[in-house]
Amino acid sequence: MDKLRVDILGLSTSPHTNGAYALILYEVEGKRKLPIIIGGFEAQAIALKLENIKPPRPFTHDLFKNIADTFNLRVTEVVIDELHNETFYAKVVCEMDGEVREIDARPSDAIAIAVRFEAPIYVSEEIMSEAGIREEQQASGESGEEAGGEEQGSPELEATVSSASPQSLTLDELQRKLEDAINNEEYEEAARLRDEISRHKDHS
Repeated sequence: MDKLRVDILGLSTSPHTNGAYALILYEVEGKRKLPIIIGGFEAQAIALKLENIKPPRPFTHDLFKNIADTFNLRVTEVVIDELHNETFYAKVVCEMDGEVREIDARPSDAIAIAVRFEAPIYVSEEIMSEAGIREEQQASGESGEEAGGEEQGSPELEATVSSASPQSLTLDELQRKLEDAINNEEYEEAARLRDEISRHKDHS
């Protein structure tokens, strides 16, 4: 599996999903970004660690880190490696006593763990090609084809609500709106539009 190193651009609230956030990953040696919808608890767990804020009591991911440290278990990397029915899947790669194991996880949990272990985050090339937003799209007018969620970043990223219902728009109109969202760096809105474009193509 070809995989790409990514890092966290930031988090923003999602106006389309109550209590959800947009986690934006960016390609370290490229120009693509990958938005993923995650839950509020996981978003908080990621944000607190990125800001080096220690909660009064350990979060679930902090507890995992404490247990892992106690038993000399090391997280070497996390990989977002599958996308099915607009849902991302990930694996946490662990090493203990020379033995390496892969543990299935939601991307949000995997990333919350990765930031605590300072472990690298990867995305498969296949998923980035399928669901990533390319900066070249801003100039070429091409559009990403599909998006995924999990249940999407700096706080400055704001998503706009389309004035027309996505279901009432043609594929060309959706693609134009996707290009506008990318140009305006409205990545969560872009992810939502990619979902709708994917559904249009599936039913065409």
